[in-house]
Amino acid sequence: MIEVRVSMKATQEPLKHTPVVLRLDADGSETPAVLTDRAGMASFDLPPTSGAVLVSGVVRYQGRLAGEIPIALWSMTQSERDSRGLPGTFPAGSNAYPSMTTRTLQVGDRAILTDSEGYLVDPSDWSEDFARALAAQEGLPLTGEHWELIRLLRARFARNGIQTTVRDMIVHFREVWGPERGSNRYLHQIFPRGGPQKQGNRLAGLLRTKGEH
Repeated sequence: MIEVRVSMKATQEPLKHTPVVLRLDADGSETPAVLTDRAGMASFDLPPTSGAVLVSGVVRYQGRLAGEIPIALWSMTQSERDSRGLPGTFPAGSNAYPSMTTRTLQVGDRAILTDSEGYLVDPSDWSEDFARALAAQEGLPLTGEHWELIRLLRARFARNGIQTTVRDMIVHFREVWGPERGSNRYLHQIFPRGGPQKQGNRLAGLLRTKGEH
């Protein structure tokens, strides 16, 4: 069960009769809209996954969808950026050097520049469509679990400015997924081309980790 509780930040008042939709990362599909009840709650009979929460058509949350997700808004018209409150910033600008071997990845109508292994040359070129296009090129069907790790890597890099170690990934996902799936073996199983740190960082639009150059 996934429950979204929507309230006003200033007054703590629940927002009633407000449409809430879940957009699932695994296939990009959206659930039918569910109106919040008197307590500001919208409930979805779905197992935990990764995706986004749209309130009145605006993305208010992205990440793991499980249990109760509280969303507190200053107003119904505030921007997505303000409501999501993502911490930190990502570097921008080309990381290319004269002898770098590069290639392009077609993402929609754009040709995105990567190095020979698929790491972005300019981190600001990242988008969810980039991750999908690179995963397709690498023969990896993205599931909710892949998106959970991609979002974790990006959120922690935005907050700390460094890549997340495999050990830290294991600690996090052992708590979230349980010991069997939150293990080094399982993470390497679902990211078969270099493991969660190499393939995960590529899909998350982050640079190579130290020692990979």
